[in-house]
Amino acid sequence: MRYVARGLALAGLSLGLAFAPAAGTAGAAPAPAPAGATSLYAPSALVLTVTAGDDAVDGTVLRAVTLECAPGARGSHPAPEDACGELRAQAGGFDASVALDPDRACTKQWDPVTVTATGVWEGRHVSYSHTFGNPCVKSTARGVLFSF
Repeated sequence: MRYVARGLALAGLSLGLAFAPAAGTAGAAPAPAPAGATSLYAPSALVLTVTAGDDAVDGTVLRAVTLECAPGARGSHPAPEDACGELRAQAGGFDASVALDPDRACTKQWDPVTVTATGVWEGRHVSYSHTFGNPCVKSTARGVLFSF
């Protein structure tokens, strides 16, 4: 008799669980689609850093900003529209952003500063790093991408 009662209790429990999800979702809204699933734009989101030292991994991060360029320019970068425009003009490259202005002079002391860009540009992973000899040399870079 004990086995029959236990079997009926388990059968009732399984039936209750089978109908519980249907009853609980009757008034619930459908889950939202993932952000990238309905977008017309390939993702373009970067984290940009300025690090003291000649190695971004072991150096001290002095500043960091975010930059999103699709569908619109936004993020914590002080000039997201200009930075996104600069990246688009370079087809996602970074070298022109660190090109130095030859008309500006700096001292020659070695106090390295490294800039990095990590993230996704138009759907592909990017990782970039460039070391300047000192903060003055970094300030002579022509681009706005690493000017923060």
